[in-house]
Amino acid sequence: MNVRSFRLSDYMPATELLKASLSEECCEKTLAALARQLKLEGELVVVAELEEDSEVKIVGVAIGTIDSNNGYYYRLAVHPDYRSQGIGKALVQKLEQKFQQRQVRNIMIAADEHTEVVLPWFEQLGYGAQHVLRSLKKLRIVTG
Repeated sequence: MNVRSFRLSDYMPATELLKASLSEECCEKTLAALARQLKLEGELVVVAELEEDSEVKIVGVAIGTIDSNNGYYYRLAVHPDYRSQGIGKALVQKLEQKFQQRQVRNIMIAADEHTEVVLPWFEQLGYGAQHVLRSLKKLRIVTG
């Protein structure tokens, strides 16, 4: 397995992976976030690739971001056929290295309704409740 920074040629395979790995709503949000992060700092998007039958496949994607000197794991996706093989852990470790190179103050998990399910997995990697930033729900203002 090779974990590396995202390349432009990864866009279509990464999009297909996200579609296979995430719910439709989560995938839409993630694709929008991917586009934003690639504009801001593409180095914080990493992919995991495996070679199978002389073909290199992208099997995992992680999107990180930095805000106010804090590093955030925004989204992590591993293709369902390749889960429980250490790919997610390798993606997290690669992003962690990138955050450390940028000397961020804290590394956090950006949690929303789509990532709540993976928080126990992050705990196994040493990230506790103090590392979780939950999204705030946007309220609609009604004027009368």
